[in-house]
Amino acid sequence: MDTRFFAAWLDEAARLVRRDRERLTRLDAAIGDADHGTNLDRGFTEVAKALADRPPGSPGQVLTEAGTALIRRVGGASGPLYGSMFRQMGRTLEAPVTLARFEAAFEEGVVALERLGKAALGDKTMVDALVPASRSLALAVRDGIGALEAFRLAADAAAEGARETIPLQARKGRASYLGERSVGHEDPGAASAALIMRALTDVADRDQAEGRWSD
Repeated sequence: MDTRFFAAWLDEAARLVRRDRERLTRLDAAIGDADHGTNLDRGFTEVAKALADRPPGSPGQVLTEAGTALIRRVGGASGPLYGSMFRQMGRTLEAPVTLARFEAAFEEGVVALERLGKAALGDKTMVDALVPASRSLALAVRDGIGALEAFRLAADAAAEGARETIPLQARKGRASYLGERSVGHEDPGAASAALIMRALTDVADRDQAEGRWSD
């Protein structure tokens, strides 16, 4: 996993967010400000521009630059939250990047996000997708699973975590003001987190198909 791989991950995340922008906004319209898709699309577009204008020299720098761009350009809570996660990952990630080092950095990033948002599993936030993904990666490292399969499992765990927010009552963020009316809706932050994890898998799968991947 080199610098190019991490830049490609964020480019693919931008593409998936752009593709699902209206869905994310519809989810947010039900329990939030109806701007999650629009804000994230703008933010990840800025990430791509920042990485193109100032090509980073390491995987950690890719993530740090991405986090800074998201904090600066995304409105609402999602910019600072995702930005803090990526910046912490960038500060923590050691090279050369192995699955174990990626997992450790990812866990640190999720912890930073949880700390900033003061949210926990079950609060109906992006944490409900990111914590299962983090735990899945940790289990993969423990069990000696290769990175490709580990990413697939983590993406599946994030998607399942997002779906499991539907019956929850929100305890954090604007959705919490709705009380019981937040039940029955998928959390938009969890949905976007699942997209970001899916992007990681898509890039790894594409690299494997092109003969660039070394597990």
